[in-house]
Amino acid sequence: MLEPFFRQDADGGFVASESTRGPWSRDYQHGGAPAALTVRAMERIAAQTGTPALMRATFDLIRPVPITRLVVEAEALPGGRGVRRIQARVLADGVEVLRAAGLFGASRPTELVAAPPPVGPPPLDLAKPTIFPFFRWPVGYHTAMQLVYARGKLGDASVFAWLRTRVPIVEGEAPSPAQRVLVAADSGNGVTAALDWNVASFVNPDLTVALGRLPEGEWVGLEVEMRTERSGLGLASTRLWDERGPIGHGLQTLVVREVGAERAHPERR
Repeated sequence: MLEPFFRQDADGGFVASESTRGPWSRDYQHGGAPAALTVRAMERIAAQTGTPALMRATFDLIRPVPITRLVVEAEALPGGRGVRRIQARVLADGVEVLRAAGLFGASRPTELVAAPPPVGPPPLDLAKPTIFPFFRWPVGYHTAMQLVYARGKLGDASVFAWLRTRVPIVEGEAPSPAQRVLVAADSGNGVTAALDWNVASFVNPDLTVALGRLPEGEWVGLEVEMRTERSGLGLASTRLWDERGPIGHGLQTLVVREVGAERAHPERR
């Protein structure tokens, strides 16, 4: 049975399940899980201030997030007209592992619309499911998420993939649209995996997501281009979609290392 990513305990902390496990280490989470959990905390503050729509969220993964009990702290900062800035941090065993900044706005109907000609996303074909093949353990993020490629395949530097979560972010709660985006958006580098997993690691120490609107429905589309350079650095740039059209962009900076050195020292995130 698939477990939710987190269960909230009586003291307000969040106990991570094996569903959060990432591909780099048996003991550490995939970045999408704590990112979605952090957005949940920021959303609750934003809703109280009348600015519920996520516009941008940036996450610094200070160190690998262990599969353990997490504490999420969030607070509102002084904001401008119609927007609210919220900062948050995640602690594991009292140690800060993630820091985040969110920008939320008040969504109001308007006829003032500017956009390129509409382009539909590649169709979602549920007959072609894929499982991330490079996870080394039977249970983890790869089993908690459903993955379908609409264009390209794993190993291509440019792909379009659809993702949705099979489990709640927090037990007993339906994920919000923003949480659905964040749990998927940190997989840009993973759905391309343009470098051979057996030769290199390409860990992202951060994630930035900017949205023009929140997604409709359960599926989030990732149109990804991954580039790495001889400097050992790189970028995974993602255009985010729902089944109606584009909703925003994601960006991950990448640190590229030979696989032996990275897996021997997973703390070097």
